[in-house]
Amino acid sequence: MEETIIDIFFVLSGFFLLMGGGESLVQGATRISQNLSVSPLVVGFTVVAVGTSLPELAVAIEAVRTDSPDIAIGGVLGSNVANVMLVLGAAALFGAKSQTGDAVKRDSLAVVVATAFMAFFVIVGEVPMIGGIVMLVSLSGYYLYTYSKAISGEDVYEFEDSWLSEKISVAIPACLVGGLMIWFGAELLVSGSKGIADTFGVSEAVIGLTIVALGTSLPELAVTLVAGLRGQGGVAVGNVLGSNVMNIMGIIGIASIVGNGIVVDSVFTRDIAVVVVTSGFVVGVFLSGKDFSKTMGSLMIIIYLTYMTYLAGILDGVV
Repeated sequence: MEETIIDIFFVLSGFFLLMGGGESLVQGATRISQNLSVSPLVVGFTVVAVGTSLPELAVAIEAVRTDSPDIAIGGVLGSNVANVMLVLGAAALFGAKSQTGDAVKRDSLAVVVATAFMAFFVIVGEVPMIGGIVMLVSLSGYYLYTYSKAISGEDVYEFEDSWLSEKISVAIPACLVGGLMIWFGAELLVSGSKGIADTFGVSEAVIGLTIVALGTSLPELAVTLVAGLRGQGGVAVGNVLGSNVMNIMGIIGIASIVGNGIVVDSVFTRDIAVVVVTSGFVVGVFLSGKDFSKTMGSLMIIIYLTYMTYLAGILDGVV
């Protein structure tokens, strides 16, 4: 019992450190860029994009390093489902409106490509190192293309001012502290998750798909809810697509290189099917130029909670 309490404490502490560290790193890096007169556009495509994905990346690398690849794969697949069903569902429920311009449609197609990559690797049962390299190169090309659209004026991005002091003497320590918080938080989250899996006899795959995935998606959920309440949900909703692309192409790509390839358990065949269906549904809505109603948002959240209930084993006697 005592060990279980410690594991839960590790998981909760890991969540806190990941969210706090990510925020500190992004805000500090934004201020440094402003002091160096770097374009906000560059900041958005580099510092902010990478910074907000660091929690997932740190967890995936730590999981691979400690020989727990199921937590890494499960975390990414579960996070992608959470992003499109829970985060977008909550955004719709709270009245956040998505932007349906060319940029969102382009990101939607990128989600299709990324999901196809992941589906292929799940089917073959492995993400080889060369596969990771191909995904990273493809992701880099995608970002370069997106950046070229932005600087040509075809895409317009706005960034809120940072709450952090403008002094670079404050911004640099904020980045360093944020980075340490993220990596330490990842260690706590993975360690606690493995402990819970061992104690209750739950597979690491399920832990990755549930606890880890939900934890690493909390920042996106929090931002989207706040944006929805303020009536400024367009950017937050659109960013979910980019996050899902980064999760597969960037995080799994890097993790496969660090781990010299990742073995993908056949149990994830079920979950990649869920990712394909849920992502396909959301992409279809975006490509059609329609928006998510509050009723649709409620249904998406119910479907996500049902999926989580299934994974938790509560419906074992029914399914």
